Amino acid sequence: MIRVLSRLCIKDHHRVELPSVRHAYGVMMSIIGIVANLALSILKLIFGTISGSIAVTADAMNNFSDAGSQIISLISFKMSAKPADRDHPFGHARIEYVASMIVSFLVLLVGFELFKESVHKIFNPEPSNFSTAVMIALGISIVVKLWLGLSGRRVARRIGSSVVRATSVDSISDALATSAVLVSAIISRFTDFQTDAYMGVIVSVIIFVSGIKILNETKNSILGAPPSPEIVESIAGIAGEYEQIIGIHDMVVHSYGTGKTIASLHAEVDGAQDVYLIHDIIDTVERRLYDELGVRATIHMDPIVTNDERVSELSSLALEVSKTVDTRISIHDFRFVEGVTHSNLIFDITVPFEVKMTDGEICDEIERRIKQINGSYFTVITVDRQ
Repeated sequence: MIRVLSRLCIKDHHRVELPSVRHAYGVMMSIIGIVANLALSILKLIFGTISGSIAVTADAMNNFSDAGSQIISLISFKMSAKPADRDHPFGHARIEYVASMIVSFLVLLVGFELFKESVHKIFNPEPSNFSTAVMIALGISIVVKLWLGLSGRRVARRIGSSVVRATSVDSISDALATSAVLVSAIISRFTDFQTDAYMGVIVSVIIFVSGIKILNETKNSILGAPPSPEIVESIAGIAGEYEQIIGIHDMVVHSYGTGKTIASLHAEVDGAQDVYLIHDIIDTVERRLYDELGVRATIHMDPIVTNDERVSELSSLALEVSKTVDTRISIHDFRFVEGVTHSNLIFDITVPFEVKMTDGEICDEIERRIKQINGSYFTVITVDRQ
């Protein structure tokens, strides 16, 4: 159905790389979510009141809060579509992260309130009357929520939206929660065992876990998550197509929301090459990164010595020694400055975060092992955590 609606409502629906198309998808999913959740909330509230079931009534309030979450999602898409201005030179796309966090807080609040009411009912039990109509209403809710969740997940992947992903996760959790309520209804209908309050606790835990997951994902986006391996490989792949670029390092990728990616990196080039030729190559790579990946990149040119046998041997020595400290260490920007009493080996090392040694311990150990080979070699090492 989402495909049919997108074809009918969204111009150029297949071109999700366009901001206008992405915005249209977000608005469409938000409106569908608002209508569906309000309808489910009213349906469950009626039957929950008739049956006296706290689990059904709480599930109705959960759907009502989901409609509120979808309204927040709709507002966030409207705001994120605003163009860049003087106060926000990178645009407003990150407002989606804020919206996702608000959604997570609403989900957590609903889970907490449901847990509190369910525990109260465990110690103050009241009989529930689950009719066939109530079970049908719950079954309809499960189907609709699964459809919203799975459809939202597909759209979120397609347009790269954190807020649509957050609401889709919430919908799938709601489907599981409502399934628990339906099981409670069936048990209570055919036995004397009252499970309503206990199922309410289970539902609240499912909702709470869902909220924590959304909050954690959003927190990572706001704090600054690492770039995806796909974008890193794509940037490296384009740069690697030019033989003048020997290697790249010190890549930093910042995301200001979907479609707003800024990167910087260093490109190693032969220092003996024509500087104007190299500059032209660097400019070409920067343009291609924007045209093909939508990444605004700034590339720093690092000239290195490639035709000096001694420098190459010492660079290999520095790499071999560094890897004896930890095999995951790599080096770049190697330079050799020869002196009368001693010579300096100047280079950067890239160290994964998983290496528990401090930067100082790593540098001291590398220098100690190099001095064992030649006491006149001093090291000047810059550590880059990967």
